[in-house]
Amino acid sequence: MNYKNGRDVLPPSLLTELQKYIQGDLIYIPKPSNQRIGWGEASGTRKLLAERNAEIYSFYTNGWTVSDLERKYHLSGESIRKIIVKAR
Repeated sequence: MNYKNGRDVLPPSLLTELQKYIQGDLIYIPKPSNQRIGWGEASGTRKLLAERNAEIYSFYTNGWTVSDLERKYHLSGESIRKIIVKAR
């Protein structure tokens, strides 16, 4: 996270108003809630995991055992079972 000096990014009137409440400390200003995106959506991780999980379920329905899937995906048996149950 990059920090910016309030003098560089805020209008003087707003800076003066903020200084009434906080001075010399760091303050975090969040993005508006309508701009917030879910975990993994920006990087594509969520999509990749969804595709992997669909593939795991497909292999399972085609006869692969949980042990086979553990070795292929390097996941625990419990994780494989959770993915299968969720995909049903």
